[in-house]
Amino acid sequence: MKSILVAICALFLAASAHAQKEQPLPKDLPAYGPQNPLQAPDVKTVKLENGLTVWLVSRPGFPKVAFSISVDGGLAADPSDRPGLSELFAKVLGQGTTNRSAKQIAEEIQAAGGDLSILCTRDRTSVTTNVLSSKTDAALSVLADVLENASFPESEVAVAKKNASDKLRQNEAQPSFQANRALARVMFPGNPYSVVSPTQESLAKMTAGDLRGEFARRFRPDHAVLVVVGDFETAKMTAAIQAKLGGWKAPSTPAVAAAPRPSAAPAHSIYFIARPNSVQSTLVFAAFGPLRGDADYEATVVANAIYGGIFSSRLTLNIREDKGYTYSPFAIVQTLKSAGLVRTQADVRNAVTGASFNEITYEMNRLATTDPTDEELGKAKRFLLGIEAIRLQSSQALAGELAGLWGDGLTPDEIGNYGKKIAGVSTADADSAAQKYFPASRMTIVAVGEEKVLRDSLAPFGLPIQAAP
Repeated sequence: MKSILVAICALFLAASAHAQKEQPLPKDLPAYGPQNPLQAPDVKTVKLENGLTVWLVSRPGFPKVAFSISVDGGLAADPSDRPGLSELFAKVLGQGTTNRSAKQIAEEIQAAGGDLSILCTRDRTSVTTNVLSSKTDAALSVLADVLENASFPESEVAVAKKNASDKLRQNEAQPSFQANRALARVMFPGNPYSVVSPTQESLAKMTAGDLRGEFARRFRPDHAVLVVVGDFETAKMTAAIQAKLGGWKAPSTPAVAAAPRPSAAPAHSIYFIARPNSVQSTLVFAAFGPLRGDADYEATVVANAIYGGIFSSRLTLNIREDKGYTYSPFAIVQTLKSAGLVRTQADVRNAVTGASFNEITYEMNRLATTDPTDEELGKAKRFLLGIEAIRLQSSQALAGELAGLWGDGLTPDEIGNYGKKIAGVSTADADSAAQKYFPASRMTIVAVGEEKVLRDSLAPFGLPIQAAP
């Protein structure tokens, strides 16, 4: 035990000795311009008699309109004997209705200037498109048909199952997929959030009847939102939506329930996935974080940006720029409806697996124990506000953001609130979030790579090392 402690102390002293000193900018650069506040969009809210929530954002000018429909129920809502069914569901949902074939749906949406995109996350299913303003009636007709009358033809299901099976085999060869799947199982044991993909066995069992049953259970107007952003007149769009979707009826059966909040944090341990002959190790660190609507969410986002969430972050400067251990480490604050995560991932060379692990934990603990500089805090806030302002210039991105807020039980005002809260994050706020969520002792680690490399490299840290579930 003494030798292990000595080794760990030596590693941390080395990390401290090589802590990054950011290079100063050239002196002749102009000062930063004023930071414009992030404006909440002007949203007109309509509630149809069938329970459908409609959020309308009129943006005259560019002649396009983005539609985003979000309904409750994703991977976490899949039947326990059909894990990952939502992935197949998303692939077949737009491949035929009782009125249109897959070809007709594709041709009509394309004639309106867009494509149909369908995605299932762990909490919800979304159907989106972005069409010409002059073709919104035609697009709405197709969308309404898919939302109400999807038929899941046997032939389309068979093709989608084969494609999904092939895709799963490809994914399972990727260390990042292996790590993400294992992380979900470790962080959410016994919880529906533990499912992030199908298995070959569950895919083989899935039928068109299963998909139709889930469609009847999930696709209901009283648990859905339609967000429309773009060049349209609000009154005309409201009338068109009423005409196309006012007849959509909710079933009498119970709606999809949200996944429960996780009851306990997993152990501070290392879970490995053996990948024979791998020339690199994938390291993923994760701990529970705030929900999207929590009071300290924005402070956590700022703290994460300082630590590893932007290119000039401490972690990137350390293990990419200074030491060359990895090409692109990243850290994110991930939110689900009933859970939040802070997570870090890096793909590193075998020879520096232990050194990279040490530097990541060092930077986590440095964030939790030392104040950010004024420059770090300002840079993180400018980046977060600037990138959000740029992103939300896109009608599609704004529609998706609003649909996501609805799914998390938040209002459209949250976009403006987010900007104000980010701008108002103080050093004390960032410190508080860092101390609460980022200490390395809170982290659960998943490592993918050559087993001997992982065991030998990570043994000095004294953590339990076991095979991932």
